[in-house]
Amino acid sequence: MPISAHARAFVDDVLAWLSHAGDARLMRAIRSPYSGIPHDAAAAYAALTPHIGPLFDALAGARLALPTAERDAVLRFVERLRALSNDVPDDTAALRDAVVTAFALERDAEPGPQAAAAELHLSLQESQAPDPRAGIRARQQHFSASALNAFAECPRKWYYRYVCAAVEDPGSSASFYGTAFHLALEHFHEEFPRPGDAGEALMRARIVEDIDRAFAQHRDDFDSAIEVELQLRRAQRTAQRYVDWLVAQSRRAPFTVIGRELPANLDLGGHAFVGFIDRLDRDDGTGNVSVIDYKTGAIAATAGEYLEKVRAFKDFQLPFYYWARTEQGDRVTRLALLPLKDAMLDVEPVVLEVVPVPATQARRSEATVGTIGIDVLERARTRMIEICTELTDGSIESFAVTTDPSACTYCAYKIACSQRPHAEREKFGR
Repeated sequence: MPISAHARAFVDDVLAWLSHAGDARLMRAIRSPYSGIPHDAAAAYAALTPHIGPLFDALAGARLALPTAERDAVLRFVERLRALSNDVPDDTAALRDAVVTAFALERDAEPGPQAAAAELHLSLQESQAPDPRAGIRARQQHFSASALNAFAECPRKWYYRYVCAAVEDPGSSASFYGTAFHLALEHFHEEFPRPGDAGEALMRARIVEDIDRAFAQHRDDFDSAIEVELQLRRAQRTAQRYVDWLVAQSRRAPFTVIGRELPANLDLGGHAFVGFIDRLDRDDGTGNVSVIDYKTGAIAATAGEYLEKVRAFKDFQLPFYYWARTEQGDRVTRLALLPLKDAMLDVEPVVLEVVPVPATQARRSEATVGTIGIDVLERARTRMIEICTELTDGSIESFAVTTDPSACTYCAYKIACSQRPHAEREKFGR
């Protein structure tokens, strides 16, 4: 009885190889299900043939390290070919029968045109019930204030970044500027932990060297040499204004830098938080501790503006640092954002003094120094725990899109987000 069309194609490939047709036909034969060699093993040999010599020799010599079952299948195939090679019948029909017998191919009725078409027919299966809807859980084993800030800004953005990892953010000139500046200040304060005791001229000279060294280390991150030079000059001018502020601050209230890029680890409600504090200062007179966060991008312009962001659960950075250092036994009394973006402006930090009962502050006040109550920091901590619980218990089925178009301006995922809001100037064009 004749064999099926697919089996005949396999037999033809084996016969061609036996007739010295070369590796191309043998390669097709080993990838056939009738060879008995698992698909992955056959594909591996086929891919490596140009690098490992004649295919049959590679198969016979077990040139690839395979699991026992797959190796045995390869060797069985080799033995069958070797037996056929050693006893080749003169009659082609007899040789074909020998191949069919050697590989135990099933004999089917001779396929006519309808049977051949039926062989390729795909039968439809009964439709299956869809899997039940389920919430999405965070994959990471720990959280950071940056992750919660991303969730507060746009839950969909958090989903893309921390669940899908949909797009790798290559970074920007602004982010590389910030990275290099942070590194320079880390080295600078390693040498000058007490700015008040150092000579001003020496600090100005040394910070130039530290900025140069840090930007040289990150030179390849920028798109061009011109961009590196422009950002370097901007950083050098900003660094001199930073020294101006250091000198004035040290004269007003001497302090010691007790931490640089300090790890901040905290457990909140069973959720692990990690982060790094840019700078930690201790007042030489009172022993009070200040948390300093360098900012090379846009930040709140006033203390009242930043306080409102904390109250609205839009920023968790400094509240997280407060609780992390408080757990370590520090008496944290000041939380400060230090702007290092604009080389044309004096460095003037946005400071929130931590107090039991905050003073009344005018909402539209232009002051850069204000107060924040411990109750506000406690509510921020509670909200951090709530967000982490929502992200880990699988209760969220859909991540909402922000309603603020400005949040999409520099978002790496905006192209993939069809539901993102559009600014008024873009709506007419759409």
